[in-house]
Amino acid sequence: LSDWPAGDQFARIGAMGFDFIRLSVDPGPLLASEGDKRQEALGILEAAVRTATAAGLKVVFNLHGVSQVPQYGMDMIYGGADSEGVAAYRGMVVDVAQMLVAVGVEDVAIEPYNEPAYYPCDASGSEDWQTIMADTVADIRAVSPALTVIATGACGGSITGLTDLDPVFDDPNLLYSFHMYEPHSFTHQRHDDPESFASGLPWPASEGSAELAIAALRARMDAAGIDMGRQARNILELQGIVAEYFAENWGQPQLEARFGEAVAWAENHDIAPARLFMGEFGAILITPDGRMGAFNQDRLRYLAAVRQEAESYGIPWSIWEYSNPYGMSVIVPSGPAVPDAQLLQALGLAGTQ
Repeated sequence: LSDWPAGDQFARIGAMGFDFIRLSVDPGPLLASEGDKRQEALGILEAAVRTATAAGLKVVFNLHGVSQVPQYGMDMIYGGADSEGVAAYRGMVVDVAQMLVAVGVEDVAIEPYNEPAYYPCDASGSEDWQTIMADTVADIRAVSPALTVIATGACGGSITGLTDLDPVFDDPNLLYSFHMYEPHSFTHQRHDDPESFASGLPWPASEGSAELAIAALRARMDAAGIDMGRQARNILELQGIVAEYFAENWGQPQLEARFGEAVAWAENHDIAPARLFMGEFGAILITPDGRMGAFNQDRLRYLAAVRQEAESYGIPWSIWEYSNPYGMSVIVPSGPAVPDAQLLQALGLAGTQ
């Protein structure tokens, strides 16, 4: 905390050029409490939202489940549309909606779910997610027809999940979320083993080759003193992912095609593309030891390309995230907590620092 400059952080965010924040809140403490205890928790959250709006920022209030306490993690909503877990979660969403209406519907939006993993990911072919999303929208509309609601598809909140959603519950105050981490092999370059290497794929893929990427990765492992046997195992585990990335030749045409799917879905349902919402995008920055992430110039090219593609359709966006140690961050990941000026430029923002 001593690295943070003095002053109001929300004012700093506004000065960078942002006009809203996506405030991610673990619903676990709300789900674990009832009555006065829940109202006490909602009062704390309302004060936080009002702090942001007082600084001139609108707030997307995102209920963002985590797994620290499994009983109140997102597994509770995966028992089917008619399950007790879904009923309890929907009841909590209603309480949050009432709190946000008290703040003022012109300043806030509610995003009740983050990256749900229902069909088609579980291959069940059920209509559970369709029912859950439709019922949750109805719950919120019973509280307020004017509160902006951000709906999401299944399949981790991806474009694929969005285009499987049937927006029969649509109204003018609904937005439709998708997250853009495609290709995941570029945006999340890291190995499951924290001692192994997965880094350095270029953006676009045409800027390099599988052979060059593997050779550069080997050089980084050499520099780190990784023995040859460990290097061989590391390369063996990654070479299929690297080969696929270059074989698919990821670049601008693929981004345009994926965004085109979301836009076509919206237009087919008489939804203006500007009512889509790219709620997350980002890419890990390479770490000083070279173990994970993309080189900065590749990361910046990717982020600029994704942002510009969204803006070409008038789609609002939110980058992940304000500050973290992995370089998916508006604030530089190490040293004094200052904005990443190059990142802000890639985002088309010319704010003060």
